[in-house]
Amino acid sequence: MPFPIDEKYIIESEEELGLEFPLLFKEKMIVENGGEVVTEDDNWNLYPFFDKSDQKRISRTCNHLILETKQAKEWSNFPPHAVAVAGNGCGDYLLLLAVENTKQLGEKIYLWRHETGDFELVAENLKELTAS
Repeated sequence: MPFPIDEKYIIESEEELGLEFPLLFKEKMIVENGGEVVTEDDNWNLYPFFDKSDQKRISRTCNHLILETKQAKEWSNFPPHAVAVAGNGCGDYLLLLAVENTKQLGEKIYLWRHETGDFELVAENLKELTAS
């Protein structure tokens, strides 16, 4: 169940990753930290930012995107310049990729397939994905 988050937790995540999230992504997550989106082929659960404001929110956000990204990077074929922002429960991820030679993540959303390591563009930004 998505719920708002204080922007300070997004900033903490950016500092830990050494990357900046795109504006549209941050705006959506501030209002609904998590939730679901749909691509043509699958349903996806957006990973929340870790919210340490109280025990309930800690519990609700324990599968936060930093943790999920660290776990995804254990796959040898996961892109090193990517952040996992959603999962389908079957090992595949939706990604944001760092803009070359910057610390900025791009708005484009990519699907990464764990079996092959291939990734493909699925949306120009988070708003293009339909909420379920």
